[in-house]
Amino acid sequence: MTSTDPMVTAQWLKEHINAPDVCVVDASWVPPWMPNAGDGVSRSLYKEAHIPGAVFFDIDEIADTDSSLPHMLPSPEKFSSRVRKMGLGDGKTIVVYDRSGFMASARVWWMFRFMGHADVKVLDGGWNAWIESGGATEDMEPVMSERHHTVRVQNHLLKTFDQMQSAVKDDTTLILDARPAGRFAGNEPEPRPGLSSGHMPGSASLPATSLVKSDGTLKSEAELREALASFKANQEIVATCGSGVSAAIILLAFQRIGRNDIALYDGSWSEWAEKCPNDIATA
Repeated sequence: MTSTDPMVTAQWLKEHINAPDVCVVDASWVPPWMPNAGDGVSRSLYKEAHIPGAVFFDIDEIADTDSSLPHMLPSPEKFSSRVRKMGLGDGKTIVVYDRSGFMASARVWWMFRFMGHADVKVLDGGWNAWIESGGATEDMEPVMSERHHTVRVQNHLLKTFDQMQSAVKDDTTLILDARPAGRFAGNEPEPRPGLSSGHMPGSASLPATSLVKSDGTLKSEAELREALASFKANQEIVATCGSGVSAAIILLAFQRIGRNDIALYDGSWSEWAEKCPNDIATA
């Protein structure tokens, strides 16, 4: 699949789901502060029903579980080991979806891109779009054959804490924050206990919800060009959010309008607010 658009529609997936080179991934994730959250909830939803042939991708397990921060990127070795066993290897077109529109699937899309797998797409509208299109579901986990997975780390797609300390002082780097405007401004609380709200100095607010249509799909290329027109075309851009999940929606939006070089700050606000409590801007 050669299209540079990062999204595929439910109709496209229905037409291609049986193709031997297409692999479907369920990346459903329930944030821990949600009322129905709990260990294993997302996997339970997957076991109850998923798109036929889909494998389950747990962003909290395929992660650096030694870190105190949530779902940080795993080592290339761990990532490759996990996805290889899921049959998500070289030569495959990977289509990721979740049950939150495409919030967690955007994160997984970015993870695959960071590890060098370019042929990865996100199901526009996610699970709801699939169900509304009349797509079939199943409750049996597929039996997968291991497939070789080659890692080619794309370091330009990731920013670390040390790099962000420099970026906040660099006028040539634009930091875009995907959290809701109230949390960015510091007048609404963070969902994670103990974290102050506010934003990184010099960053700008771009709520992920502003990039999504009312039906839960990503805005069109024309709509996104208008929404993102104020950002310089040649400016270095880094996306951040609460914990590196919804920030990936900013990357999807820029990819749709032709920019595939936007980086994501993996630790995001969870790391910045913890390590720099005296370097927080508000309003």
